Amino acid sequence: MKLVTCGLPYANGKAHIGHLRTYIPADVYVRYLRMMDEEVIFVCGSDCHGTPIVVNAEAEGISPRELVNKYHKHFEEMLKAINIEFDYFGKTDSEEHHTRTKDIVERLVKNGYVYPKEIELAYCPVCKRFLPDRYVEGICPYCGSHARGDECDQGCGRHLEPGEILKPKCKICGSNAIYRKQKHYFFRLTDFKEFLLDFLEDVDGTENALNYARQWVKGELRDWCITRNLEWGVKFPGEDLVVYVWVDAPIGYITFTEKACEKLGKDWKEIWMDGGEIIHFIGLDIVYHHCIFWPAMLKGSGYSLPDGIVASGMVKVEGKTFSKSRGYVVWVEEDYLNSGFSTDFLRYYIVNYTSHQKDLNFSWELFKEKANNELIATFGNFLYRVFHFAWKNFGEINVSDVDSALLEKISETKKKIEKSIREWEFKMASDAFMELAAFGNNYFQSAKPWELIKTDKEECERIISSCLQLAKALLIFAYPVIPKTISKMVEVIDLKTDELNLEDALKLAGKINLRKPEVPFEKIDDDKIEKMEKLMIERIRKAEGGEMETEISLEDFKKLDLRIGKIIKAERVKKSKKLMKLEIDVGDEVRQIVAGISEDYSPEEIEGKLVPVLVNMKPAKLMGVESRGMILAADVDGKPVLLHPDKDVPAGAGIR
Repeated sequence: MKLVTCGLPYANGKAHIGHLRTYIPADVYVRYLRMMDEEVIFVCGSDCHGTPIVVNAEAEGISPRELVNKYHKHFEEMLKAINIEFDYFGKTDSEEHHTRTKDIVERLVKNGYVYPKEIELAYCPVCKRFLPDRYVEGICPYCGSHARGDECDQGCGRHLEPGEILKPKCKICGSNAIYRKQKHYFFRLTDFKEFLLDFLEDVDGTENALNYARQWVKGELRDWCITRNLEWGVKFPGEDLVVYVWVDAPIGYITFTEKACEKLGKDWKEIWMDGGEIIHFIGLDIVYHHCIFWPAMLKGSGYSLPDGIVASGMVKVEGKTFSKSRGYVVWVEEDYLNSGFSTDFLRYYIVNYTSHQKDLNFSWELFKEKANNELIATFGNFLYRVFHFAWKNFGEINVSDVDSALLEKISETKKKIEKSIREWEFKMASDAFMELAAFGNNYFQSAKPWELIKTDKEECERIISSCLQLAKALLIFAYPVIPKTISKMVEVIDLKTDELNLEDALKLAGKINLRKPEVPFEKIDDDKIEKMEKLMIERIRKAEGGEMETEISLEDFKKLDLRIGKIIKAERVKKSKKLMKLEIDVGDEVRQIVAGISEDYSPEEIEGKLVPVLVNMKPAKLMGVESRGMILAADVDGKPVLLHPDKDVPAGAGIR
């Protein structure tokens, strides 16, 4: 029996695309394993404790439990909407979770791995309270950056122990904090150095996670403070303290497994006490906790160790580092679902954009192109053409004689998918079935069944039989990635998703009574993407400098470096319908500028033209091409119309 878990979403805010970077590939992995006849339990849940929960609850004037319940419900709804199906999605504030956490802490104490120690902690003399984690901020002792009490979030990224931060300030009232002594409890992490080095050599997983963890263990490994001064959380046995959130959060994996097994009629101990196979899917930002703290805790308390730790790369938005505070964020509900996009488009984009270990960049323009040019133009096009032709011309077909070249291609695709899933390369799996769809399109187009049916209906039926077998294989291979669409498409050939198995891709479909197919996907139009891009630009503007003033002063206008530029060279940006790369002489230099004019102008007609240019605009990357400036154009019914001076003027002439 295999257990697959996902890093717990923090019940402190809304779901965004960064969360899905982990959850969608994990769901795809589980679906493929089940189609390979593996018994898998899939669990996750809300992380409900820690100082950010308490701070935000205080700010909203509600209890931590009310805040947690609000966002737990939100995440449950969002994950279901994206067709991520856990066997159990729990909460770490449940009674059974408190019981399991106390059991593990008591085991660690009994085994001699926890000890008390008096340490100096930040204390606010105004609020008259000790300041745990995010109640305090100051200077990182390692790199000198401004930092939170528990992590150097703006500098070196190091985990910070209580009492380490320099020049502490209270985040509640803003006063300077002082250091006072208090007894806390520490986990003897240093006792596990050799164990961790061996564990990281033996455990399976992605190299981005394991290499990072090995560096930490080989470097400075220190004992870990596992208690905090909070009311909200799991009580440390016998003390007026709670355990640190990173002690109790991963224990949620065990608690949720217990609840899932209770529902499924299984024994959770087969996994967590008797050495069942455990695979953790996590984000790259929590590698330290899952590869170092967590296995040491499990070892010290006598529980089973993870067999695999799979870390996804980070997420960027429009080429920029993901940041909620700066506006570079895509919200699952507000931005994506409420705009009516197919959930399968997003699942495919996240799985297929890049290798699971690499950083994923979410761009609305690229999103549109992957949906329209790949899922719709290649995958959907083949399925609909074959199903519609077969239904219209035959209605019923017995698939018993299939072209050997197609069966060989299906077999090859199946092997690629199985190999890539074992290696957590989900892009390779999705590329494999997309290549099969492209092969099918070429086969169908070359056979020209629309002509063949007029001259040799029997041969035409044989060709369509082969295409239907390939279509059946495609439905099976693609189901884990785009389950919502496939669930509808399988009905055309009378398949059921809960019976899909990879081996069935090679079994002849037999007698098929076809139903009338529907078009599998709705094309994304440019206007919809432009609307989403404008929404993001507006969000970024607000985050960076507030609302734009309706009136500006002459001094504000003088800050704009506007000049006449001469277009020296123009060429279209590859893989983009809208963008054109321009080289423009602005007087003292030639600037590279990217403009969205490719649908309305050809390179030949604008080379040599004079255009107004905003020179002192922040550089940006569009489709991976740097742009250093912006040309000005009139907006006429949503289309750009270039502006030109009515007389010949030198390049670089100022505009005022």
